[in-house]
Amino acid sequence: MLIELLYDPAKRQTALAIWRDGRWTIEQAVTLPSGERLVPYRPTNALIRHQVVVLASEPVEYGSIADLAAEIRGYMHRYVDLSPAFETVAVTYVLLSWVYDAFNELPYLRVRGDYGSGKTRFLLVLGALCYKAFFGSGASTVSPLFHIQDAFRGTLVLDEADFRFSDEKAEVVKILNNGNVAGMPVLRTMQNGNGELQPRAFQVFGPKVLASRGTYEDQALESRFLTEAMGKRSLRPDIPINLPDAYRDEAQALRNKLLLYRFRNRNTAAIDPSLVDDTLEARRNQVLVPLLSAAPDETAWAAISELSRHEPTLEKGSIDQRLARIVRDLIAAAPGKHVSIAAITSALRTSGDPAYAHVEPRYVGALLRRTLGLSTAKRHGVFVVLPEEITRVISVVESGSPADSKHT
Repeated sequence: MLIELLYDPAKRQTALAIWRDGRWTIEQAVTLPSGERLVPYRPTNALIRHQVVVLASEPVEYGSIADLAAEIRGYMHRYVDLSPAFETVAVTYVLLSWVYDAFNELPYLRVRGDYGSGKTRFLLVLGALCYKAFFGSGASTVSPLFHIQDAFRGTLVLDEADFRFSDEKAEVVKILNNGNVAGMPVLRTMQNGNGELQPRAFQVFGPKVLASRGTYEDQALESRFLTEAMGKRSLRPDIPINLPDAYRDEAQALRNKLLLYRFRNRNTAAIDPSLVDDTLEARRNQVLVPLLSAAPDETAWAAISELSRHEPTLEKGSIDQRLARIVRDLIAAAPGKHVSIAAITSALRTSGDPAYAHVEPRYVGALLRRTLGLSTAKRHGVFVVLPEEITRVISVVESGSPADSKHT
């Protein structure tokens, strides 16, 4: 038996979809063999009413898995400009999200780019299809993210996921660090009704789709992402500048088909050990094989394998490019002298973009070292970029590709 929460936005009603013996029914309550009675959340629940959490409204026939994958691709292609490989990966990730709890490890999906590169559009379009997706941003407080993930066990869709200005960075990163492996809850101390403090385990395992401007300092976390660099090319002329309301109805129709896909495939989804790639490291295989196992065909396998080896270049106008230009100009202004991280940070803060008005030197230093591949050193008690790095900086500015990038 599988039981799923439904919400019909037209009727403003919730219900339960029950899958038994190869057939489904819609009911208002179900009593389990243990005697426990399950009822749906009320339709007045703010998370459901405002579609912070997006749900199917009923199971709908989809034909074959190939037909469903093609329909998902067509929907995404209409509204988002992605590389062909990443578009295929995104379609497969949607399918994986609907059977994710059949696996013990998961990859994360991410788009990187500066403002105006289409990151938020991608999250809205893709997130509307994922299993019980709920939307948040880097500005969200951590507590709702823990509680919603634990209650709905769906897909976390997170915008502005850089966290460089947030005091709660460590808490959000706990969700990301623990959330791709089943059985690794986050423990937090909560106060009960009597005012007593008690530990509670929050389940944070599930698919996650993120958008960010930069990368993370933790390489273990970075290894869990499949990433597309946005804004590298001119926008396709057929992509609408403004997202039409019709996308919501299209997404609702696809979620209904994906619900039936879950019912039919959840209990047969499993790891295919033959998909392990001996040329990749164990961690990379660990997160890729579940996605490969959910892929609808060999074309999807090839796209996932290609992306797993792809190193995205820096998108024009990104924070990485901006930093490279700042370093180049500062070194040029004082030939032969080193440039402090503090001076680079100050220049970035005053560059005119409010998003960087409070950026911290530690974050800037991490970007210089990891994303741009620049070496830093300590001189007279402060960290600096040495003047001999000017050749590498100029290479980054002109080509948009770091000469010795570490990220994948």
